[in-house]
Amino acid sequence: SDHMENIYGYLMKYTNLVTGWQYRFFVLNNDAGLLEYFVNEQSRHLKPRGTLQLAGAVISPSDEDSHTFTVNAASGEQYKLRATDAKERQHWVSRLQICTQHHTEAIGKNNPPLKSRSFSLASQGSANSPGAQRRPSQNAVSFFSVGHHRLPTGKRVPIMQPDHLVDVREMMSQAEGQQRDLIRSIECLPASGHLTSLDQDLLMLKATSMATMNCLNDCFHILQLQHASQQKGSLPAGTTISWLEPKISLANHFKNGAAQNFPAEINKPASVKEQSIAEPCQLTREPEEINPDEELEDICEDKEDDLGAVEEQRSVILHLLSQLKLGMDLTRVVLPTFILEKRSLLEMYADFMSHPDLFIAITNGGSPEERMIRFVEYYLTSFHEGRKGAIAKKPYNPIIGETFHCSWRMPKSDVATEAGTNSSAHSPSEQATLPKDPEGQAELDYYTVKFVAEQVSHHPPVSGFYAECVERKMCVNAHVWTKSKFLGMSIGVTMVGEGVLHLLEHGEEYTFSLPCAYARSILTVPWVELGGKVNINCAKTGYSASINFHTKPFYGGKLHRVTGEVKQNMTNTVVCRVQGEWNSVLEFTYSNGETKYVDLTKLSVTRKRVRPLEKQGPFESRRLWQHVTESLRDGDIDKATEHKRALEERQRNEERLRAETETPWCTKYFLKDGDGWVYHKPLWKTVSATQTQQTDSN
Repeated sequence: SDHMENIYGYLMKYTNLVTGWQYRFFVLNNDAGLLEYFVNEQSRHLKPRGTLQLAGAVISPSDEDSHTFTVNAASGEQYKLRATDAKERQHWVSRLQICTQHHTEAIGKNNPPLKSRSFSLASQGSANSPGAQRRPSQNAVSFFSVGHHRLPTGKRVPIMQPDHLVDVREMMSQAEGQQRDLIRSIECLPASGHLTSLDQDLLMLKATSMATMNCLNDCFHILQLQHASQQKGSLPAGTTISWLEPKISLANHFKNGAAQNFPAEINKPASVKEQSIAEPCQLTREPEEINPDEELEDICEDKEDDLGAVEEQRSVILHLLSQLKLGMDLTRVVLPTFILEKRSLLEMYADFMSHPDLFIAITNGGSPEERMIRFVEYYLTSFHEGRKGAIAKKPYNPIIGETFHCSWRMPKSDVATEAGTNSSAHSPSEQATLPKDPEGQAELDYYTVKFVAEQVSHHPPVSGFYAECVERKMCVNAHVWTKSKFLGMSIGVTMVGEGVLHLLEHGEEYTFSLPCAYARSILTVPWVELGGKVNINCAKTGYSASINFHTKPFYGGKLHRVTGEVKQNMTNTVVCRVQGEWNSVLEFTYSNGETKYVDLTKLSVTRKRVRPLEKQGPFESRRLWQHVTESLRDGDIDKATEHKRALEERQRNEERLRAETETPWCTKYFLKDGDGWVYHKPLWKTVSATQTQQTDSN
């Protein structure tokens, strides 16, 4: 009872990427099972700013630090909170967990058993519902038809024989199939009416059935270990049997629920064996200067519109979902290979630069206002080409030390200038920096944009990327920490971090962030949408842009909608508004009444230039993932999985070796700078050094 007292106090609450952490006054109302918060203690008598129902919630201390924890409500809403120290966090976490357990158990006691309610899960809704098409009408009770065998009292349970284990495995496979049918039936219910998929009893049934199957699989694994030890002799003294993480190998899980075990070396292709015994990466890694003339125009065309593998492996997806909880961090979850794109996340960041003409045109704007508007136009057009097809698939998780290099060549005549004249007309000082051909005989008629990305951290997964156009004295530096969470029937990815665009000709810096991404309908035809608010700011000019990526509402509404405005902060004047779809048509309306339409489907895409595989280093993305990509193209999921596992195992072994020898990881191209990462030789330092040398010589 002492543990059930109401507690209150100040905690920091994470709002969003823009606002960040804010102090709020929190109250744990044990009687009502609510966590409420207010702006401050003085406003406690007013209506709470926010309230979470704790029944069915998950309270999770974060592994980011010793102060942070999350409260994930059954509704899907999440509070990310931070205490002043580890002791205070433990105090809040323990009280919240006690309150959550109390009210979760109360739901089960106060509600009638599910079997007392007469309804047929599969027959609810219209005849065209997926549930009605899949199976005949079944009563909810029929899902629990697995027999309960009572043991005779006073009799000792005999030791399990091998054939008994086979019988248990078959029974568990049947139970897993029934549990999957149950989940599908619940999810196929309509969203409104007498019985909905959001019914509190059904949500509780769904969660407990998942937990029960996980527990049974754990117990079965212990039986297998005990049987193996009996075959070889008793276990050594002090031996313990621990739970496995993950409890069942997801990537090897058959459609019927049985686990497939690959021998360590026998079934591996020769290339996998070579990778698995490769030398640990060298920690003294010198940056490599990539010659753009060695790069060739990319001819790779990997559209991700094939749904065949997803359809065939749906049982694996269901099994994966059964092991996840709402709000669960997916960073350390190994996802099945068939849902992967045929490219690394580092290359996906490069594909955001597929319109280098719009990127270079930013610095050609004749005024701070025009340059900000041009940056917004480039920013909004970058996401469309970053997606490879309509099907939502996941890029490879880069391994630590992985890099990706490419470049683009953009004819100068294709880049918009202030007055619409040929963009090769520059001032004498600008012409001094224009590139020459290899023999130095004539000025080149194209601009070159160079790009480099590196995976600088594994836990947390942080990528750094940098792009520059030396001729136009502009560059962009960014770092992104991808945080994935399970949201029920979708997966959310938060892109934590920021980027900075430097226009050195104007002395301007534009800071920006990235929107969240969501993979929706992961059990049917998965698709991607963007969501959240991002801001672009230029402190020197006082111009800023606010952009909202709108997620589709539950009823009605358009997909992929985006709105935004550019304003002058000093006068609070809106100089441009934008609306439309980030993957279709954008409409820009200017303060003078003019309107401009940008059709992203008709924008020309400049192919990136990449070095051939034989000239790439062993840790460059395409060479590193070469065998995985080839296997996916051939449709050989098992082989792709083996290659992927070999890479991940090598990374784990090297990480373990560094931990044992207390050897820090050394990055190759990016240096830690506060909370972010900066390219080791950015253009702003190079230009500054050149100008200093010219001044000294004069």
